[in-house]
Amino acid sequence: MKFSESWLRTLVDPKLTSEELSHLLTMAGLEVEDLSPVAPPFNQVVVAQVLEVVKHPDADRLNVCQVDIGHGVVQQIVCGAPNVAAGLKVPCALPGAELPGDFKIKIAKVRGIESSGMLCSAKELGIAEEAAGLLVLPADAPVGQSIRHYLELDDHVFEIKLTPNRADCLSLQGIAREVGAITGSSTCLPLIGEVLPTTTERRTVLLDAPEACPLYCGRVIQGVDAKAVTPEWLRRRLERSGIRSISALVDITNYVMLELGQPLHVFDNAKLDGAVHARLARPDEQLLLLNAQTVAVDRDILLISDDVKALAMAGIMGGEESAVTLETTELFLESAFFAPKAIAGRARRHGFSSDASHRFERGVDFGSTRRAIERATQLIVDLCGGQVGPVVQAQADLPSRPAVRLRTARAEKVLGLTLGSKRIAELFTGLDLAFEQQGDDFLVTPPSWRFDMEIEEDLIEEIARLYGYDNIPSQAPQGRLAMMRQPEAQRPVYRIRQMLADRGYQEVVNFAFVETDWEADFAGKTTENDLIRLANPIASQMAVMRSTLFGGLIANLVTNLKRKQNRVRLFEVGRTFHRDTGDQALAGFRQPWRLAGLAFGGALPESWGSGARKVDFYDLKGEIEALLAPAILRFEACSHPALHPGRAACILLDGREIGCLGELHPEWMQKYELTAAPLLFELELEALKAAVVPAYIEVSRFPAVVRDLAVVVDRDLTLQALFDGLKEGLPPLVKDLQLFDVYAGKGVPENKKSLALRIVMQDTQRTLLDSEVDAAVQQLIANLEQQFSAQLRA
Repeated sequence: MKFSESWLRTLVDPKLTSEELSHLLTMAGLEVEDLSPVAPPFNQVVVAQVLEVVKHPDADRLNVCQVDIGHGVVQQIVCGAPNVAAGLKVPCALPGAELPGDFKIKIAKVRGIESSGMLCSAKELGIAEEAAGLLVLPADAPVGQSIRHYLELDDHVFEIKLTPNRADCLSLQGIAREVGAITGSSTCLPLIGEVLPTTTERRTVLLDAPEACPLYCGRVIQGVDAKAVTPEWLRRRLERSGIRSISALVDITNYVMLELGQPLHVFDNAKLDGAVHARLARPDEQLLLLNAQTVAVDRDILLISDDVKALAMAGIMGGEESAVTLETTELFLESAFFAPKAIAGRARRHGFSSDASHRFERGVDFGSTRRAIERATQLIVDLCGGQVGPVVQAQADLPSRPAVRLRTARAEKVLGLTLGSKRIAELFTGLDLAFEQQGDDFLVTPPSWRFDMEIEEDLIEEIARLYGYDNIPSQAPQGRLAMMRQPEAQRPVYRIRQMLADRGYQEVVNFAFVETDWEADFAGKTTENDLIRLANPIASQMAVMRSTLFGGLIANLVTNLKRKQNRVRLFEVGRTFHRDTGDQALAGFRQPWRLAGLAFGGALPESWGSGARKVDFYDLKGEIEALLAPAILRFEACSHPALHPGRAACILLDGREIGCLGELHPEWMQKYELTAAPLLFELELEALKAAVVPAYIEVSRFPAVVRDLAVVVDRDLTLQALFDGLKEGLPPLVKDLQLFDVYAGKGVPENKKSLALRIVMQDTQRTLLDSEVDAAVQQLIANLEQQFSAQLRA
């Protein structure tokens, strides 16, 4: 909503500067987006009249002008404007004037002839972007008066950003009412009287859709002069409100809309047939609008029509066939109230908007419908002449205005203020709210221009606005604080994040809704039954809910590689989404938290002290073991849609699968144009949060005994299977068993491999005897031979 400050101050004039008024409006909920002067600073420019124009003797395009600058003073000025002519009244910059752009006017000779000033265009005064010549002023402009005063150039333009509930402030009257209530200044709203009919000409109005249009006023005005010139004061107010002047009749309806907030429309009465109807559209009905767009209106569109044809989209835009032109002499003036639900969204459905629809879909003051038609009628008669017919009004059930109860104690508790019922009554009176006081309670009847007062909290908000948010004391909250218990067996998520950050990983946060291809590629979900599709996605590439975090990490990697980042470490903590009808599911879905990570590039940052080795499977395996330490993990080969078939493993904790890790599948590496395959892992967050409570174990004061053992086993035997078999019958003295070498080749039979094992034995109470050590080693050898057909390597 744009408006001129000078126009506002004719309705309410608080003793505030423009900046103070702007701040006050913003703090009252009417956010001022922009406050700008209508013209840049300049001085000593007056209204002047050109008395005589003579060609310059030494220049074809220059003229020597005799100019009356007021008070009987005539100046000689050389001018090159193409439209300069005797009798014109134009702005004249006097010697000593400073124009926009730091341009100073001096007495100077132009081609040998002295020039004492400059005749100005609108561009030179900074009030227009372009100008073809001098700014021609009306014939009644007073010679000698300051041009800033005459054109009201010391004015400012306010642009406020309104929330949808404050449609009452889409008018100067509404803003003036607000300013008066906030500042306590008296308002001088337009006094609008009834324009008495001077003719009996009338047109019947019928409400065929009373729920959509419960109130319609119309009147015929004959003998109007549509070619009448819009006065400068009206044109200026429109232009500073962002509306272009079109013709006197259209300008008047726009002016009343800005002044009172009531959109109006004028039809050429000679083009109407029979009664005027407010009805819903019929099947296959079309309408040519004023914007030259032909629309096929749906059956829920409210139309204004006569007995034969549609005339306008009600509350949105008029039709071309019934539009007024400069030849119009008889018009039908419309002022109506259309229900917001009947207008909302209809214009956007056809790809356009209008000032009228912007207001009607938010709610227009149905109490001003008759006032607006009287105001427009008076302006039309004053500016265009004509004979006025009686107002024809059709009315159904208007919106009810049930009283809202406000409890003083409740308002004080919510706002943290001690106001008292007397102060609240003063604030309500300033807003012109009708209320009945019952003790300390108020029964407030919302006025016809406020559609946002329905509950007690709405009234409390009004009190806060008028009292001033700046005046409400800011009190620090007080309360008893207690440290939250952190179970020792539960590891906080922030510590897991910190562990990964300490290991060189950076956290990312991605959307939970992802591309359909990601679910197919990284989760193997290709059917609609597998996917969790959004009913109303914000974008086509965000159509399904993710069941794995891999897709977002791969997209992050692609982004980093495009920015020449060759070593990338990323992790994300987030929910994944799965269909589930079990007891733990919510509305048929399960939403577990997961931790996923990605490693790409060098195993270590580039440095003179370390070699250039690429990160591999075992680097990532070590990271996961460190995250879950001291828990003992098992890694088993598995298949995963996102991972390389031979380079992927499932992660098991206490026999339960908690995640997976591996190298990205070659197919996806090629599809997403990666130069090498990144390593990925994904784990259940709950498993990571579970911590092992430390327990005391006696540290032995006696030396450990270490024995090395080399055995030959089948090449296909996995180390994990070997350790699992040995631990079942492990002698009590053996505290640790490690593999330190693997060999296959010369000296080892085909399809066999040699494993070198280090055995650590120790007792906490005494030094071990050689016989005990030898017996333990022999027991291990026997187990190896029995379970795995192992042979000691010579």
